Amino acid sequence: MAESRPEELARRLAAVRDRITAACAAAGRSPDEVALLAVTKTVPASDVATLIDLGLTDFGENRVQEAGRKVDEVAGLRPDATRRWIVVGGLQRNKARAVVRWADRVESVDSVRLADALDDAVRRARDTGGRRDPLPVLLQYSVDGDPKRGGVPRDGLGRLAEHVAGCAGLELDGLMAVAPLGADPDAAFADVAAAAEALRAAHPQARTLSAGMSGDLEVAIRHGSGVVRVGTALVGDRPLTSR
Repeated sequence: MAESRPEELARRLAAVRDRITAACAAAGRSPDEVALLAVTKTVPASDVATLIDLGLTDFGENRVQEAGRKVDEVAGLRPDATRRWIVVGGLQRNKARAVVRWADRVESVDSVRLADALDDAVRRARDTGGRRDPLPVLLQYSVDGDPKRGGVPRDGLGRLAEHVAGCAGLELDGLMAVAPLGADPDAAFADVAAAAEALRAAHPQARTLSAGMSGDLEVAIRHGSGVVRVGTALVGDRPLTSR
């Protein structure tokens, strides 16, 4: 008999959790130190509802229009469930107002202009009752400094952190990074860990480190990641769609 979609998601989730547990054991860490962020872009609200039933609470989206609809659909499917919506991937400044309606965190702040757009959107939303709390954000760190891939290089990280820390509508929560394609993951995540430590030294509240995905989460955990963003290994291959 063919496997149902809920059965497939349960199997995939169990496998991902086993990987996280094994990686934590190898690194001498507790699995409780590593949060699983399910990247659910392009998958339907019914999948998110199933993952909620399986115990997940954090869901990553980067297609703003799709995510807005999904947030409302999931609220209808699981009105009483605890869930957090997190923006992953690049975010355009003109989408800031739409995002602050539903986002519990933005993981991809890599410029003063984006920080200012989010700060302005949060303050406007708070003035009109559309949002109550400041928006936690992570700075997106660029390991290789390639502007095409997004992120801020090491020499700009401190300045951006100071700016975000001064935005009344934002909370500087930590750092996010992706290992560059073709790079040695150990070297890349060692660099990320050093950048995160430098950020925490200057801003002790910025303790979150989001690093590691389906293909390299074990290496990221070994280097101290506290959040792994897992899409393909959890929900399977997803169709490419426009934002």
